[in-house]
Amino acid sequence: MQTRRHFIATLIAASLAAAGSGSVLAADQVIRVGTLKLMHGITPYFYDKFTPPGYKIEVIPFETPTDGKNAVVTKSVDFGTYGLAAATLGAAAGEPVVVVAAQCNRGMAVVARADGKISSIKDLKGQRVGILPGSTQEVVILDRLKQEGMTVKDIKPVRVSFSEMASALERGDVDAYVGAEPGPSISVGKGIGKIVEYPYSTPTGSVNMVMTTHADTVKNKPELIKVFLKIHQQATDYVMANRSAFVDMSVQKLGLPAKTAELAAPNVELTWKVDDDWTKRAKYYGSQMLDKKQIRRLPDYNAFIETGFVKQIQ
Repeated sequence: MQTRRHFIATLIAASLAAAGSGSVLAADQVIRVGTLKLMHGITPYFYDKFTPPGYKIEVIPFETPTDGKNAVVTKSVDFGTYGLAAATLGAAAGEPVVVVAAQCNRGMAVVARADGKISSIKDLKGQRVGILPGSTQEVVILDRLKQEGMTVKDIKPVRVSFSEMASALERGDVDAYVGAEPGPSISVGKGIGKIVEYPYSTPTGSVNMVMTTHADTVKNKPELIKVFLKIHQQATDYVMANRSAFVDMSVQKLGLPAKTAELAAPNVELTWKVDDDWTKRAKYYGSQMLDKKQIRRLPDYNAFIETGFVKQIQ
């Protein structure tokens, strides 16, 4: 009995000594990051390479931009990346969504059947066009229709999720779609689809996905945002400088054929920068949503887009 007590006492003493010396480490702080199942949402899967000691990244994939936005609002994730449209919708409705960085420019395409007669935006008139409501692509295509003297009433919009667009075109459920990579490249790679255009000619330009967090995080955890955005910056720069790594991760996480990922990569510009030009385009984008009555009022941009953190890491 005495030996047993002595053994236990020795263990306790050793534990206390270790705690006092600092050799017992606290558990890593988990940073939960939501992203979409798209090539231009691939950056978070590279965060582990650049995560400093004391932190751990958990990536949570979402099917739609609205799902990602709601996860930020409910604090199910610490940071979430999805389209500017969903973020603007949330902020305009008074939800505590704050853009702290960019995620991706480009990554969009208007695609039609390769064996069809659609070869321009004007040719979409009277055709079934796959569009995901609440997406950045929706606002962009409505602006492009306006540039061509058309409205959404001139086409037959069909609600289709991004991941289903290529299949919907192949089945003949739609005649064209306004998609997100890798959908367009899947269609082209199979010989089913052709690119009608990359819709970057509006004042919105190529602005697409944003990195967001909850307003409470901006207020109460600014140091966490700084740590996270440094990871985001380094991972983004790494991926854009290593095309093969970009392709390999897209194959691994999205289940894409390598040839499809290779075809899509040039149409995806991963980024983290938010400058005056980007903000100007984002505000124009919001004005288009207001004009089309997708929102009732503009967001408070002073609170909605926070550029200070990006400026600190530049």
